[in-house]
Parts: sequence; structure tokens; C-alpha cells
Amino acid sequence: MNSEEKNTEELKNVVEEAAENVVDEPTPEDEQSEEAAAQADAEEPEKELTPEEQLQAQVDELTKEQEEMKDKYLRLSAEFDNYRKRTMKEKAELILNGGEKTITAILPVIDDLERALAMMQKATDVEAVKEGVELIYNKFMQILGQNGVKAIETQEKELDTDYHDAIAIIDAPSEELKGKILDCVETGYTLNDKVIRHAKVVVGK
Repeated sequence: MNSEEKNTEELKNVVEEAAENVVDEPTPEDEQSEEAAAQADAEEPEKELTPEEQLQAQVDELTKEQEEMKDKYLRLSAEFDNYRKRTMKEKAELILNGGEKTITAILPVIDDLERALAMMQKATDVEAVKEGVELIYNKFMQILGQNGVKAIETQEKELDTDYHDAIAIIDAPSEELKGKILDCVETGYTLNDKVIRHAKVVVGK
């Protein structure tokens, strides 16, 4: 091998060695291709569900809604049941003890009557006994009035069947008293403006 061939062979080896050490660097064209591929992946639509998968998704959604409605119903049912029991208990207590306030107010009158009965056993002054009974009666009527009870007025009032019950009709002593109440046989009462007993009266004609 002459010197020229030797030099050529060495140059060839150097070139091959340099080629092996070269690192491929991306070209602008390569970069554009990669960006386009990434954009295409991003714009690719989601995979469409099969009819079976769509049906299963709907079933799952409806099942979830059903469970939520069932839980809500159970809660409302429990709350209503508690409310119903509490209301029934309060109503029963009201019926049983509704008159407690009135009875408590009347008890002092009973005490006065007991004292009056005891005094009558040894009393000699009839007027004093009469006065004591009148005081007790007035006290009793005052207590009834405080609890909404009022006596129905009858004396020389026009007959009103909403309040009066005519049990007899007699000749009126004067023209002015015709059709009016002449006497009250039994007093009537109202409770908070509601008639609880009609007054039994005698009417003039």
C-alpha cells in the first residue's frame, strides 16, 4: 500500500468514526410534525359509548336518584311520625287537663263555701249569712268572667232564639213589653261569645 492509499484509508476511518458520534438533532420540520401530532391527539373526540354502555350509564344514574329519593322519603316519614305522636300526646294532655286553669281558679270559692257552711251551723244573724253568700256568689261570677263565661241578658230584651229559649208565653202587662222577655226561669251562659246554655225565658204577647 503506497502513502496515498494509506492516507485515503485513514481519512475514511476518521469520517466513519465522526459519523458514529453525531447525535441526531430535531429539525424544524420534525418539531412541527410533533406539535401537529399532539394537537391531533388533543382534538381527537372521546370514544363513543356503545348502546349497552349508554344504557348501563342511564341505569346507574337512575339507581342513584332512586336511592337519594328513598333516603329523603324515609327521613320525611320519620319526621312526620314523630310530629304525629307529639301532636297526639299534646292533644290528649289538653283534653285531660284543659280545665285545670278554671278548676284552680274555682277552688278558693269552694273554700269560702265550706267556711260559710260551717258558720251557718252557729249563726243567728240571717242578714250576715245572706251577705256572706252574696259575696261568695259575686266572687264566683267574677272568676267565671275572667275565664270567658258571661250570663246572657234577658230582662225586657227582645226574644232572640240564638240566645233565648221561650218556654212560656203570657199576656204582656203593657204594649211596650209585647214580644219581650218578662221573666228568666234559667240563666243562660256564653263561653267566649259561644252559647253553652240558652236562657229559658217567659215571653209576653
